[in-house]
Amino acid sequence: MLLRCSGMKNNKTPELRFSGFINDWEQRKLGEILKINSGRDYKHLLEGNIPVYGTGGYMLSVNDKLSDDDAIGIGRKGTINKPQLLNAPFWTVDTLFYMTVKEKISLLFCYSLASKIHWEKFDESTGVPSLSKASIDKIAINVPSFKEQIIIGSFFKQLDDTIALHQQELNKLKQTKQGFLQKMFPREGDSVSELRFPGFIGDWEQGKLGNLADFSKGNGYTKNELTYEGKPVILYGRLYTKYETVINSVDTFTIEKEKSVISEGNEVIVPASGETSEDISRASVVAKPGIILGGDLNIIRPYEKINPTFLALTISNGKQQKELSKRAQGKSVVHLHNSDLKEVNLIFPKIDEQTKIGNFFIQFDETIVLHQRELEVLKETKKAFLQKMFINT
Repeated sequence: MLLRCSGMKNNKTPELRFSGFINDWEQRKLGEILKINSGRDYKHLLEGNIPVYGTGGYMLSVNDKLSDDDAIGIGRKGTINKPQLLNAPFWTVDTLFYMTVKEKISLLFCYSLASKIHWEKFDESTGVPSLSKASIDKIAINVPSFKEQIIIGSFFKQLDDTIALHQQELNKLKQTKQGFLQKMFPREGDSVSELRFPGFIGDWEQGKLGNLADFSKGNGYTKNELTYEGKPVILYGRLYTKYETVINSVDTFTIEKEKSVISEGNEVIVPASGETSEDISRASVVAKPGIILGGDLNIIRPYEKINPTFLALTISNGKQQKELSKRAQGKSVVHLHNSDLKEVNLIFPKIDEQTKIGNFFIQFDETIVLHQRELEVLKETKKAFLQKMFINT
């Protein structure tokens, strides 16, 4: 069946419907069609084959169950805005409600509907977000005929399955990358990596990073100084959440100030502060010139003997990362200085092998980014369909 615009804008029909359906939707209360059940404590239960769900998803397995019917899980306290589809049999903890159908209605439709509800509007707490049965029961919703429910539910189930498949592929790619990282850099006590490209032999060299590169610091700039357009700028916090090993494009901008540090291309940058030692034991290569390098960034410009991408990879993985983590200092905020980086004992092959390793992981990251973008497009597509295929209340 094909989707079509309903041609009507009111509170009784959605903007987008499947062909053949023209009747108005009926307004109901959520508690009229779904029974809200409380989860329970599971600590007294022995490990078994029944999955236990919390607000963050699957937790562990037990040997008892709460329901023989499929249900929708929604957080009672904490995470209250992420509904889950729970396949029976299951057990839920006491911070999670589970909702089962009370009449002839499609659970898959209700699950898609639950994904559309702005649960935060029904938060009854001034502290930790929380929902009550009473507040859920009173939520006003709109439902079509049972036949239309089935089709809408199946449509979103197929979309969710596609999203889940792409997420699995992305996770597998990331796991595969981690496997290669472990095998393509020497382990503790080894002088060569376990896995090498054909044609490369011989032990890797060793040397202190301070003898293999120049060091400097970024300068200035905070989140409050970001603008919608202007000069591209990299702030240290984005290294944790945004960028892969090689930074080819930047989506944050600012107005350039005097004494700004501007990239010349192929600098390796390492955050100088973070919440944990693991946060700051990572590095990226700034591939392009003309990008402002903000404060709290250590800047490394390797000599010709060291490939920048290889250096960023080895700093972020294996025993070099562990060494940096040990050197990081601080409690609430952890700091890493150029003086710490200079003392890192680097193990590296000839430049040709370094370049080969770097290019291999660049291609891997490009594939990962491509899959991430496809996944984001699918999620945005689902959001758009949810907006147009349900009635706002």
